[in-house]
Amino acid sequence: MFTSYGFVGFILLLFLLYYLIPKRFQWMLLLAASFGFYFMAGTFYPLFILTTSLTVYAAGRKMGSYDSERDRYEQAVKNGDLPKPSREEKKAYKKRINQKKKRWMLLCLFLNLGILAVLKYTNFAIDNINIVLRQTGAHALPYADLILPMGISFYTFQAVGYLLDVYWNKCEPQKNIFRFMLFVSFFPQLIQGPISRYSDLKETLYQEHSFDWKTVRFGLERMLWGYFKKLVIADRIGAAVSMLMEDPDYYTGAFVFIGMLFYAVQLYADFTGGIDITIGIAQVFGIRLEENFIRPFFSKNIAEYWRRWHITMGTWFRDYVFYPFSISRPLKAVTSFCKKKFGMAVAKRAAVYISTMIVWLATGIWHGADWHFVAWGLTNGVIILISGELAPLYERFHARFPFLERNTLYRAFQVVRTFSLMCCIRLFDNYGSVRTSIRQFVHMFTQFDIQAVTKQELLDLGLTASDYTVLAFGVAAMLFVSLAGRSGRAREKVAKWPYALKFSVYVLLFFAVLLLGNYGIGYDARQFIYNQF
Repeated sequence: MFTSYGFVGFILLLFLLYYLIPKRFQWMLLLAASFGFYFMAGTFYPLFILTTSLTVYAAGRKMGSYDSERDRYEQAVKNGDLPKPSREEKKAYKKRINQKKKRWMLLCLFLNLGILAVLKYTNFAIDNINIVLRQTGAHALPYADLILPMGISFYTFQAVGYLLDVYWNKCEPQKNIFRFMLFVSFFPQLIQGPISRYSDLKETLYQEHSFDWKTVRFGLERMLWGYFKKLVIADRIGAAVSMLMEDPDYYTGAFVFIGMLFYAVQLYADFTGGIDITIGIAQVFGIRLEENFIRPFFSKNIAEYWRRWHITMGTWFRDYVFYPFSISRPLKAVTSFCKKKFGMAVAKRAAVYISTMIVWLATGIWHGADWHFVAWGLTNGVIILISGELAPLYERFHARFPFLERNTLYRAFQVVRTFSLMCCIRLFDNYGSVRTSIRQFVHMFTQFDIQAVTKQELLDLGLTASDYTVLAFGVAAMLFVSLAGRSGRAREKVAKWPYALKFSVYVLLFFAVLLLGNYGIGYDARQFIYNQF
């Protein structure tokens, strides 16, 4: 939807109105625009996001009222208006308040995650039940005809994060229902994130914004760069990726390796391009969103990679799944059992291992209702745990050869190793089948024949020689921007260039999008890969 002509017109009109109307109405305009945008995406979509907004808002306000009740009670005791309670009475009172808060939190949590689970995973569950029924000769269950609203995983997680922050007293509940609805439904984020925290987004979302040319210019530059990555690179190379993955029996061996690399380029350009557009749109309106990528392909290990890739999702699972589960009663019981039976070392590992695998199982399922996503998530978790176990060995190795840490070739080896490993794990995503992915991974080594990759074979993937030239320049441009961003924001550096050079780069980028964008005949905006989530 971001890449449709209608959306560009929508943004232009909204931009004009935003800076013409009285500033106190700006956030209201964004709320109306957000629900209008969601209505255009699907007639019934606003009902789902409205349900989430209202229920989470109500639960947050109710939990806030219990906190206020406790504060009034403590203040009355402090002022002498109420008799000073005993230690046991004070403890019992706080327990009652926390239990009331917990009931509201759990009710709202189960409702909203339940809606997400039913809409997104019902047919996946039916599909697996039918496998068992067919084995027994029973009739298969019919599939459910359910609506899956655009971006439901993103806005649900964002709302749930707010709910838990209020429950843990990390933020005050928003009193204005319409302001809260804007937080949940802010339209640039609905496509593919980032997943914002209320305490961060509220700082600029509700402020009054005056027109500032530098801020608007930076936002437009970010959008232009995002459109370049999406339309010129991702959508162009996507044609070849589709052919390579749709015919795994023919495109095997060396073509698996090529498909792996092509998909890495496509996914990076597509996802980061969409995030660039999202952050750029928000910046045009004076609103700051969190960065979601920090040069992930320069990571030296898989744990570092996930601290740089889809950052807001990773921190969400860390803060709202890993930490709470690691200190939960069931896990404490497991840890206690392991400590008694196997010692403290095993007990500590049990807590980390179980929490990590729960997080990565949830991450895989969040990405999609299919077993290949589960396999993808669990594989990431296993490799991260193995890397953690090998950490002492790495430390001893680096201590013995300290010069390697400063060696450019060794650092390049670490980067290439991590990139290759992540590409291999993404084979589960590439082929959409656990069996096919494993088979293709094996064939990449056992049937590798570089001579099979002829010029004609590459041209038969749906790309012309000109397409490959454009892609080469596009990938080089992304690499240049990433390298430039290591010592500061690339846009800040470009802003210091001579005006003529700077203007020429903008014009070149604009016409590259306009002329080289992979629109195709009868162009219809290609969906971003992460739209499905």
